[in-house]
Amino acid sequence: MKTSMGPRLDAVLRDASARVGQIDAMALLAHALARPPAWLYAHGDDAIGDDARARFETLLSRRAQGEPVAYLTGRRGFWTFDLAVSPETLIPRPETERLVELALERAPLTAGLRMADLGTGSGAIALALAHERRRARVVAVDVSEGALSVARANAQALGLDNVEFRRGDWLAPLAGERFDLIASNPPYIADGDPHLQAGDLRFEPAGALSSGPDGLEAIGIIIRDAPAHLVSGGWLLLEHGRDQGASVRGLLQAAGFDAVETHRDLEERDRVTSGRWSPPAGRTDALR
Repeated sequence: MKTSMGPRLDAVLRDASARVGQIDAMALLAHALARPPAWLYAHGDDAIGDDARARFETLLSRRAQGEPVAYLTGRRGFWTFDLAVSPETLIPRPETERLVELALERAPLTAGLRMADLGTGSGAIALALAHERRRARVVAVDVSEGALSVARANAQALGLDNVEFRRGDWLAPLAGERFDLIASNPPYIADGDPHLQAGDLRFEPAGALSSGPDGLEAIGIIIRDAPAHLVSGGWLLLEHGRDQGASVRGLLQAAGFDAVETHRDLEERDRVTSGRWSPPAGRTDALR
């Protein structure tokens, strides 16, 4: 590729970095060239062709307007995977890996374990659980058929056949079934929050981000309905905002959950609250 086709890649990358930052520029240039980002380090003196340069310029312009890199490249890393994403799905974020870690701590390596992921989006949580617990069955739910299409494609690409995808609103597709663990990263930003119109969030699906005047509408629905879908001793884990830990703990305790605890992320912010379902004495409908 070392020809006089165009300017050197290192010069193109340097100019682009001044516009959108080095990390984003590298990701977009690698995508335009259909190469992994690491390839750029050894090929800085290669020339860039006109077609690739045009593709790169289009990507840069869109990124400069605020469009997320994940949507521009169609990919985002999560857990140990590289997942496909689209504007139909929320972009997986590193803090959600904390939810996966906590779920796995509560998911023994036994055959027949049943877990559910509500609002699966790209499938990030469900696929991480299915990958780490190959003998378990995972049901992933989302109301968006577009999101489920992305999630199914990710499962197929990863060769995971122990996860099932269902369309519907929160726990409705789980009617008549009980699970050992239910996890969810539901929308938890308050409607009208100015952050929804800032940065990457303004490009992501609104229904996956905001939920009611206090951001707790979806969380409240899940907590209300989860007991009918958990075995005795089953766990519910919910990701939420950094200032919602106390509220989520209160909702779980009022619904009859015990062992309720809020867990912090790597930045020491409240991020996930968990609770164990313990049906009232004499109530047998929540037992296996």
